[in-house]
Amino acid sequence: MAAGEEDEEIDDVQEHLRDSVEGTLRLKRLLSEDSEAAASGSFKRSKTADFPPEQVSKIEYLMSKWGLPEDKVMLHVLEGLDMDELEYLDTSEFEPDMFNWQRMPADQALTHVALWHERESLGGGPIDVLLTFQKRWNLSSLFDGMLRELSHKDLRYVVEHYDGSQQLEQLIDQAQQSLPLRGRAEGCMPDANGVVTMSRFHRLELIDPVADAAVFGDANLGFALNLAKHRKVLGHVGRLIATTFESREVLRERYKEIDETITTLEEHLAEVHHEIDCTRIAMNPKFKGLEGSLGAVYYNFPHAGSVGGFFDGHPLVNWRHENLMRLFFRALRSFMKVGGLVKIASNMGAVGVRFSYITVGAKENEFDHVETVPFMEWKLHRYSRSYGDRRDVNRRPDQAQNYKAQRA
Repeated sequence: MAAGEEDEEIDDVQEHLRDSVEGTLRLKRLLSEDSEAAASGSFKRSKTADFPPEQVSKIEYLMSKWGLPEDKVMLHVLEGLDMDELEYLDTSEFEPDMFNWQRMPADQALTHVALWHERESLGGGPIDVLLTFQKRWNLSSLFDGMLRELSHKDLRYVVEHYDGSQQLEQLIDQAQQSLPLRGRAEGCMPDANGVVTMSRFHRLELIDPVADAAVFGDANLGFALNLAKHRKVLGHVGRLIATTFESREVLRERYKEIDETITTLEEHLAEVHHEIDCTRIAMNPKFKGLEGSLGAVYYNFPHAGSVGGFFDGHPLVNWRHENLMRLFFRALRSFMKVGGLVKIASNMGAVGVRFSYITVGAKENEFDHVETVPFMEWKLHRYSRSYGDRRDVNRRPDQAQNYKAQRA
C-alpha cells in the first residue's frame, strides 16, 4: 500500500480511532514488505534493519550450527522470532531433519517454536472458565478444588471482582455473603455448581440481549441466519450485522440460495454488508457510530486465503494467518462493549490459523481468554457450512469427511 493511499484512508477515520488505524496500517505495510521479499526470494538482511546485535549474532550462530548459512527461508523465519524464541531453539537442542522430504528445515524450526508456545498454554482442547481464570491470574493449582466447589453465584462474583490484589479466601467470603443478582440471566440458578452453570451460558449462547452482534467472514451467511433465528426466539433487540468478504455478485455465482438467505436475514431485521475486511472496520463507513456497541462478535474458521503452491503451514505464507488474528482483534478493540464476547470457531489441529494464533492475538490486544467450548456442544453449531471459495460451487464442507469431526 502506498503512503499516499494510507494518508487518504486515515483522513476519513474519526479522531478517536486514528491510533488504532495507524497501528494496523503500519503493521500491514511491514507484513506486505516481508511478503514481497518472500515472493521474490530476496531475504538478504537490510543494512538498516533494526535488529539488536545480540539477535543478529544468535541468528548467524544458529544458521551456522545447523549448517545452513545460506538458507534464505531459514533467515526469513529466524528474523521473525523474538530473542527468547531464538534462545529456545538453541537450548532445546533442536536440529532440523535435512532428509525430511515433506517439511523443509525452516518449516521445522517454525513449527518447533509454535509447539513450544502451545505447550506453555492451556492447549487447544476444551478449557473451562475456571482454568482460564487461574491461568489469567497465575493462581496456584491449590485453589482449584476450593473454586470448583463454589456455587454459580459465588464463582461468578469471584471471577468478576478479582483483580489480583485481594486475598482469594477473603473474596470468596464476600461472594458467599453477597445477594443473588435479580432481573438478569446471570443471576439464575445461584446455588448450582459454578463451573458447570457458567459454561452452560457459552454453550447455550445466552448473550447480551440488547447489545449489537456482528458476524465476519460468513461466506454463504448460513451462520448469520442461524444466529438471527436464535436471537429472535430469545427476544433479543440488539442489531445483527452479517458480513461477507466477497461481493454479492461473486456470492451469487457460488451459492444459488444466497438471495433467499439475505431476504430471510432482512426479515429478521439483520443488516447484511458485503466486501467487508474484518481487519479494517474502523475505516469502513458502514461501521461508523458502532464504537463500543458490539456485545458479541463471531468469526468461524478464519483463514487468510490460500497461496498457490504453498500449504498453510509453510513459513513463507503462515505469517498471513497469524497476523490475520492480530489485526482482527486490534480492529475490534474500539467496537467492543465492555464485557462483550468474541467467539472464534477453529479446528484444534489447524496449521493455518493455529489455536495459539487466536489466543495470543487476543491477549496482545487486551482480550481475555474465557473458555474453549467443543464445537459440537455449541448451540449454534448446526448451520450450512461453506469453504468460502470457488470450491463451494460444486461441493460444500458438510459433504467432506474431514469437516464432520470438529474437536474445538
